[in-house]
Amino acid sequence: MAKILKIYQQNPQENLIDEAVKVLQNGGVIIYPSDTIYTIGCDIYNYKAMERLAQIKGIKMDKQKFSIICNDLSHLSEFTKPIETSTFRFLKTHLPGAFTFILEANRNLPTAYKGHKTVGIRVPDHIVPQMIVEKLGHPIVSTSIHDDDEILEYSTDPELIAEKYDKLVDIVIDSGYGDNTASTIVDLTSGEPEVIRQGKGIL
Repeated sequence: MAKILKIYQQNPQENLIDEAVKVLQNGGVIIYPSDTIYTIGCDIYNYKAMERLAQIKGIKMDKQKFSIICNDLSHLSEFTKPIETSTFRFLKTHLPGAFTFILEANRNLPTAYKGHKTVGIRVPDHIVPQMIVEKLGHPIVSTSIHDDDEILEYSTDPELIAEKYDKLVDIVIDSGYGDNTASTIVDLTSGEPEVIRQGKGIL
């Protein structure tokens, strides 16, 4: 059964953040809030956890397109090819924020991303995932929680999310009601921003 941790933006308790980080370090899968929708993720360097995440999503590992969640732009050079100064300035202008930016990947991506030429980078404007990444010491991965409802694409109620994923994940972080609009996906691989999916973020 998934453990529910109530961690709110106004006063996030460090001991609860530490508990979530410990679960990630041990190969666990967690559901956590962001500045858009609730997402599900794990430690980017734990291959078995990534396999578990893919299984939950019902996809094969070589088909996964999990975004990388960072707490700032310092992790960019670890996973992406060198970017132009103008592109970096553009990123700084829009992050943290409700965007997923597609950039050219380098060869240092973890094993789970083998063969990927691009990678999606997120820096959510939400203290909880930022603190988790900071304490973990490296990024976590992110994939959306889709709802089975034909009208509601994303679940917003953490209690209902916890009920649905109770036997699939280790922790559900309840940070209050989430948004029902995902991030805006912007492709920067050509140097010019191209909106692939319009979401919450407005360029």
